[in-house]
Amino acid sequence: MCRHQPACPSARSADREAARPLVSRPEQGWSLLCNGVVLFEDTGELLPDGRVVAPHRTPRAATAA
Repeated sequence: MCRHQPACPSARSADREAARPLVSRPEQGWSLLCNGVVLFEDTGELLPDGRVVAPHRTPRAATAA
């Protein structure tokens, strides 16, 4: 799916969040990464196979205070 060089991490990789965004909708709180992962503002994820990854770290906005 990814055409970047070097290729972005796959959706199965532990570092999948490092993939480049294709679509970003900050007003809605999500981004679609080029590996097919939907990344939510709260760090939750929806993987291309339909699995859900629960939020796993503090959102950036909460730590910026």
